[in-house]
Amino acid sequence: MQAWIMLGLAGLFEIVWAIGLKYAEGFTKPLASAITIAAMAASMWLLAQAARELPIGTAYAVWTGIGAVGAALLGIMLFQESANLVRLGCIALIVVGIVGLKFSTPA
Repeated sequence: MQAWIMLGLAGLFEIVWAIGLKYAEGFTKPLASAITIAAMAASMWLLAQAARELPIGTAYAVWTGIGAVGAALLGIMLFQESANLVRLGCIALIVVGIVGLKFSTPA
């Protein structure tokens, strides 16, 4: 179970660095850039720890899925990106995939 917690935290840090890229403006903003780089490092380290116990295909897919869903939802909320029905449906499909991988993988 600890591997899944680490993987969840890795996904949250992935969301932070993905959104941080927008605020860092091509790494021209020092504070936003530093936060983004720190979140990248934390995300990768946590993913590596989780992958010690979980299959890499599952760990990587869940990690990227959490990041994709979080970044898409925050993009809608923070940057007024499109929230049309097709986009929201596709985000929901990613969530279904993440949940499916969680319940089909031992550990």
